[in-house]
Amino acid sequence: MSATPSRMVSLGTKMPSFSLPDTVSGKTIDASSLAGRPSVVIFICNHCPFVKHIRVGLAAFGRFCRERNVPMVAISSNDAASYPADGPDAMVAEVVQAGYVFPYLYDESQAVAKAFDARCTPDLFIFDRDGKLAYRGQFDDARPSNQIPVTGRDARAAVEALLDGQPPATEQKASIGCNIKWKAPLPASPRAAGEGAAKPRGMG
Repeated sequence: MSATPSRMVSLGTKMPSFSLPDTVSGKTIDASSLAGRPSVVIFICNHCPFVKHIRVGLAAFGRFCRERNVPMVAISSNDAASYPADGPDAMVAEVVQAGYVFPYLYDESQAVAKAFDARCTPDLFIFDRDGKLAYRGQFDDARPSNQIPVTGRDARAAVEALLDGQPPATEQKASIGCNIKWKAPLPASPRAAGEGAAKPRGMG
């Protein structure tokens, strides 16, 4: 099982703009709906063992956020053509089975994952009420390879600090998970490839 660390984007970075469909309700959720309160964005997917390991804790964290009026969304950006278990229909089933109370958005183009510089699943971003990044990294210390209980301790502490008007601790640990399954780049057309070739002398 390969492990990819999160990027640890600079604290204070503004939340990227996004607009994505919620696979359950069909409604479009955009970044503006998270404004004015501390908010949570987490990149996950269905099949990743690292996400499966925290699944129950993630559902509980979602309820924790809802009780405190903290908006939270999960986003799957995996290539569903190569990984059908991470496609929209499977995401709907996962919401029901896992008991998620937050929207589970599908980033088909993968543009949102790239805008956030998300690298792995799970990859967690928590923003302050001004939409500036206040916490990024791990959900907690639990991993499939260790015996540490899943509590969501790091994520909960960050949210509670923000609700108390304080910044989260700046010592933050990177998340570890499966790499986001990026789409293969489209091959260049012969014409496009030829456009960059050197021109014969005497032309232009």
